[in-house]
Amino acid sequence: MKVSREQAARNRVHVVDVAGTQFRKHGFDGIGVADLMNAAGLTHGGFYNNFPSKDALAVEAVERVFAETRDRLREVAVGAADPLAAIIRLYISPEHRDALEAGCAVAALSQDATRGSPELRSAFEAGIEGYLDLMVEFGGVSRGQAMAIYATMLGALTLSRTVVDPVMSDEILSSAVESLLRRKE
Repeated sequence: MKVSREQAARNRVHVVDVAGTQFRKHGFDGIGVADLMNAAGLTHGGFYNNFPSKDALAVEAVERVFAETRDRLREVAVGAADPLAAIIRLYISPEHRDALEAGCAVAALSQDATRGSPELRSAFEAGIEGYLDLMVEFGGVSRGQAMAIYATMLGALTLSRTVVDPVMSDEILSSAVESLLRRKE
């Protein structure tokens, strides 16, 4: 049965959203097209009507994930007395650590992206640029300072996800937050 153009467009958006979640959860190489389409509740055959390759889907999915994460960070910054501290606390939090499939694409997928296509790496670069711009805009810091802050945020989140000991994981997060907030003062 043929679907309308509107339904096809909705299906495409849905596949991109599902792919963003599934890629963060499993990695780019940890899930195939058939499983992605199954997770989206659609047939494998429809994939190539919408995307020329899995890599093209990955690029679009991470662009969407970056936009969503940037919007969340912007939202918390706009309503905060100390916008940069709010960004830091949201990013380096147990909630973010525990939501691999819903969190930052860089923290979940950067190692995969380093071996990805130039288009995928460019999507990551643009996403990182967006995070840095947000910190410069709301934090009153230089671009270099934003890079150092983001590197610390990312490192803390990644390390906290890597260790098995929950106490150590929490300590990594809290130590990074404390260190970054002390630097600001």
